[in-house]
Amino acid sequence: MRTNMGLWIDHRKAVIVTVSGNGEQTSVIESNAEKQPGRFDGIRSTTPYEAQKVQADGRQDIKFADKLNIYYDEVISVLGNAESIMLFGPGEAKGELKKRLEENNPTHHIEAVETVDQMTDRQIAAKVREYYK
Repeated sequence: MRTNMGLWIDHRKAVIVTVSGNGEQTSVIESNAEKQPGRFDGIRSTTPYEAQKVQADGRQDIKFADKLNIYYDEVISVLGNAESIMLFGPGEAKGELKKRLEENNPTHHIEAVETVDQMTDRQIAAKVREYYK
């Protein structure tokens, strides 16, 4: 029995839809990673877009990366028995996860990577169902 999975992912949550001969199952994994770090100690700037110009505190970057690594490991553990995977999402997380999957577990077959906007869980399930028809 072939198991196909669709995965919508960003840095806050992953919605995994499993499609097999037994039907369809949806699961959600929440990330504990906060927003991308910027200024620290509550200091706010009065100039627009300064957060993009100032480097974040190195410790915050390390904590953010550690939380993302734990999150990605949890997602990968759920993808364990997938024969084909469709990755999609709004930001960089799908590319980061794809790279991690290819480096650590080349047995996963990633069929598609697509950029899409925010979607509800039902829209995600419908998109995966339609893709694997």
